[in-house]
Amino acid sequence: MAKYSKKSQDKVEKTMHELKHGKLKSGSGRKVTSRKQAIAIGLSEARKEGAKVPAKKSASKKSAPRKSATKKSASKKSVPGKSASKKSASKKKSPARKSMRKKSS
Repeated sequence: MAKYSKKSQDKVEKTMHELKHGKLKSGSGRKVTSRKQAIAIGLSEARKEGAKVPAKKSASKKSAPRKSATKKSASKKSVPGKSASKKSASKKKSPARKSMRKKSS
């Protein structure tokens, strides 16, 4: 049995035609340039009209925790030692020191 009804196929075909001619707009009114976005708009409009369209795919949740956060913190620990020496070498002299030099000479 077909996943998509004839009505939904016609709706997607119509939106693809609008996309190719530059007349397809998104909900915010901006011009759509992506083929995938055009198909999604067509299927969404078909759902609203009651056509036979499979339900949207929901995002799957990841069971494992992210490991990238621990890598970033580890790299930050090794970097401050190097940057501290660079900071002291590249510090600009404060205006108070300049005024003290003028007074002493």
